[in-house]
Amino acid sequence: MSLPTAPRLSLRRSLALVWRSLRSMRTALVLLLLLALAAVAGSLVPQVGVADARIAATFREHPLRARIFDQIGLFDVYGSWWFTMIYTLLLVSLVACLVPRTRAFLRNVRSRPAPARELDAMRHYAELPVRESPDQALGRARRLLRRRLFRVSGPNGARALAADKGLGREGGSLLFHIAFLVLLVGVVWGRGTGFTGQAVIVEGQTWTETHANYDGTAREGRFFREDHSGVQVRVEDFRATYRPTGQPRDFVTRATLLDAEGRELERVDIRVNHPAEAEGVKFYQFGYGWAPVLRVERDGEAISDGPVVCQQDTAPEGVSQLQTPWNCVVKLPSLDPQVGIRFELWPDRRGLLALLQTGEAMPMLVEYAPVMTWEAFEGDLRAELVQGVGVLDTSAMRPLETGVLGAGETVDLGRGLTVSFTELRQYTVLTVSRDRGLWIVLSAAILILLGLLPALYTSRRKLWVTAEADGAGTLLKVGGFALQRRSQFEEEFSRLVRDLRRVPDERVGS
Repeated sequence: MSLPTAPRLSLRRSLALVWRSLRSMRTALVLLLLLALAAVAGSLVPQVGVADARIAATFREHPLRARIFDQIGLFDVYGSWWFTMIYTLLLVSLVACLVPRTRAFLRNVRSRPAPARELDAMRHYAELPVRESPDQALGRARRLLRRRLFRVSGPNGARALAADKGLGREGGSLLFHIAFLVLLVGVVWGRGTGFTGQAVIVEGQTWTETHANYDGTAREGRFFREDHSGVQVRVEDFRATYRPTGQPRDFVTRATLLDAEGRELERVDIRVNHPAEAEGVKFYQFGYGWAPVLRVERDGEAISDGPVVCQQDTAPEGVSQLQTPWNCVVKLPSLDPQVGIRFELWPDRRGLLALLQTGEAMPMLVEYAPVMTWEAFEGDLRAELVQGVGVLDTSAMRPLETGVLGAGETVDLGRGLTVSFTELRQYTVLTVSRDRGLWIVLSAAILILLGLLPALYTSRRKLWVTAEADGAGTLLKVGGFALQRRSQFEEEFSRLVRDLRRVPDERVGS
């Protein structure tokens, strides 16, 4: 006897099986878990456009691990094909689950409670004789149930009522899941059509919101169409206040916002957690730094003049950040041989002297004269290589001179070159972003809360009441059950039966 062979799995059957799996809420929960795990990986592994320096360090220090991470897309989790697939499947699964649930809910809303038989077999059942006619008893029961927000129905001429309550729970649960779907769509829409980047603006300068001015820090969504706003930010000044310990107290950027045509929109103070907004673009206070104004002359002719942005490295473990100088670079590629000057800025001369004498750093306060140490090199700047603004490659250069330069001073580098430290300014770092899906996310969050309220404070309950003539009075039979919170329904059922026993002094319906 030959064994029966299993039916071949055709393409149609395979698609039907996949569709049935996607319609399961269990599948949606598994996909949501996978999405959460991917987000955790995205927060633990450095991401492209956010931590490029850490990614480069990983390739240098752990090349094998870096290649594996790169191949499976861990350096760009949110742009990887597998993250997009999980996200798309989650959206499809939610829609597949919500469509039949929505239809069932609408059918329940349109339908009326159905009569039931064998009330004495229900979990909660009671018989109570009352001194009323069956019609009067049912009329009083109907009014009592409606006052308690039950939906009541009863066929004409029949001595029976059917009532239910708690559709708000199903509606709230449905609203919660729909709002969650809207939330996911809002996040995709906002991130996909928006952008984020950083603007470094020196006091007194104006910065325009265009792609070219982000210096590689812009992260644009997949559906972004390069429609930057052209809004301009003119930084009047920046103020940072400190506590006696040297810890920062407050950062304030005082700026003027202008439209793309240069017309003034408003004057703003941008603080941490107090962003400014213009034409849908938001500006958040992110950081700050120092920008000494340096003038380089050769034989009395200026070849470089303007503020130079300095950056501060993270202090090593056990060293205060106040003991770390600010580094900046001036490159002079037009000279032959080329010249590069590396500076270390100490914004507070008093702080530097205290550090050199005692090893204890003091708060850096700009009202004290700043000082810079410098090293000059000549040779090949290797400008053909991709280098950061604050990076000076001295591998093809030789040392020229070193020295110290105070504010308002000028030093001679030889060969007719002089460097003047004319003044010290500050610069502000603003995070610039536009998220068109923010209102969708906010609306979805509100709907989620609104959906939770009925889901937390209501439950489905069903009741039936029949009236039978019993001599001079009526025998009421009451049965019911609850789908949730059964212990609470037991108390509610007891109160309902107690109220039905009470016959008002006045005749009902007179």
